[in-house]
Amino acid sequence: MTDSKTITGGRLLVDCLIAQGCDRIFTVPGESFLAVLDALHDSPEVQTVICRQEGGAAFMACADGTMTGKPGVCFVTRGPGATNASIGVHVAIQDSQPMLLFIGDVDRGMKDREGFQEVDFGQMFGPLAKLVLRIDDPARIPEYVARAWSTAISGRPGPVVVALPEDMLLETVIGVAPRPAVHRPAQAMCPDAMATLMQLIGDAASPVAIVGGAGWHAKAREYFTTFAERIGLPIAGAFRRQDAISNASRAWAGNLGYGPNPRLVERIRNADLILAIGARMGEATTDGYTLVTPEHPGQILVHVHPDPEELGRVYRPDLAICADMAEFAEMAALWDDDVVPFDAGEEAHLQWLDWSTAKPAPYALDMAACVTAMRDAIPDDAIICNGAGNFSGWWHRYWRYNGFPTQLAPTAGAMGYGVPAAVAAALRHPERTVVALAGDGDFLMNGQELATAVQYGCDMLVILVDNGFYGTIRMHQEREFPGRVVGTTLHNPDFVALAKAYGGWATRVETTDQFNTALADAQGRKGLRLLHLVIDIEQLSAGGATVSGLRAKARG
Repeated sequence: MTDSKTITGGRLLVDCLIAQGCDRIFTVPGESFLAVLDALHDSPEVQTVICRQEGGAAFMACADGTMTGKPGVCFVTRGPGATNASIGVHVAIQDSQPMLLFIGDVDRGMKDREGFQEVDFGQMFGPLAKLVLRIDDPARIPEYVARAWSTAISGRPGPVVVALPEDMLLETVIGVAPRPAVHRPAQAMCPDAMATLMQLIGDAASPVAIVGGAGWHAKAREYFTTFAERIGLPIAGAFRRQDAISNASRAWAGNLGYGPNPRLVERIRNADLILAIGARMGEATTDGYTLVTPEHPGQILVHVHPDPEELGRVYRPDLAICADMAEFAEMAALWDDDVVPFDAGEEAHLQWLDWSTAKPAPYALDMAACVTAMRDAIPDDAIICNGAGNFSGWWHRYWRYNGFPTQLAPTAGAMGYGVPAAVAAALRHPERTVVALAGDGDFLMNGQELATAVQYGCDMLVILVDNGFYGTIRMHQEREFPGRVVGTTLHNPDFVALAKAYGGWATRVETTDQFNTALADAQGRKGLRLLHLVIDIEQLSAGGATVSGLRAKARG
């Protein structure tokens, strides 16, 4: 660590990250931050994960931040590196993930001349990040790193971008030490607000909770489950927050987002009291702000969130509570005033069990049956990672997210997230089963990170669902312009050969029986394994949409 010796800005930066608790960075190297790479050479405390594209590296940092609650750290170079990594910054802000993106920048004396690969990062990342910083004085590196770390984890977690001029990193300083580790401030719960909330619950006839999001973690999960089960409160997960509560809980009512259980949708429409706990009530969760409207007439809305700027930002809360999720959940669980239990919790759970139980379908490779087979073969604490596309809907509907964290999926709807997220998960939790889910279009957004998985010995299973199309867009196309297919057809490589070329094991699957056999074979192996599932485009979604059905409906 830093002492009175003369050191470079790059060495000081790495020492500051170590002091904050950083143990892994994801990077595509660039000449603009060679001083940082040199310092990492002598820093066994930090694993340097070399990625194959900056978008993949940024996604890995997003996923790592979600799993640890600490900022995932990514280093890229200026220009092409920063623009490639910007997708991860967008995911991190929309998903409320703590992340630090460090960008090697042009020398200080070249700024604003449009030098080689120069970008104004303040303008570029200003709308995407919580904060954009530039360190021009190496003596201030401890201050800036502590500020960036604190901003990323505080309130609603999110990404912070830090520009690092190349010459600043090479400049030397003496006697400058890292700041002590900063910690997420925990806003205590107000007892008067809790008393008001309990009174609202006591007066309600049909309350429901929507949970998951900023600051949610294992402790909040445990305490809120205890509270909800005690009073019979149905709990719905916000979009892609299905591991916020164990799906085995008798209070779990299912997930919101795309293709939710119609009976859950009806329950929320008929609720007289809605508790939004950690959730932002975004577009996907609320079906375009229609399931629960910003003014929610006839419904009382209690919004609990760790960031005061989120309260009242879109929705009009009848009771706004700014509190740490665990502090709130613990006080709720330990509240000693009696609330007459509702019958709705277990009823909603039974409705979800029915909805999430697969029914036979007339396809050679039945996706719902495949997910059911996975439930029987894979441990409850498996980490399921997916990008965007209709393929994910089968797991959203039929998988049981019982452990935590077990769902890494972008609420921002970014394609190509699943494979990089699985690499991050396999590195962070080598003792657990990690599954990457991808469609054929989704996979080729970041499939190159299979090379990273093999390089670092990641033990992960990839399930690639191939229908030869951008399936989600094809579905919308058939709904709006039936039979007029353009721009959505894909010519794919031999995915089995591709996975083997990277150094993995792979097999092609065309029937449900073949899937069961292939899954068992994959489970008996280690390292990178890929199942290439070839399905009929007619099987469009977990909700039952088909090409023929959409065309018939559109044509009357």
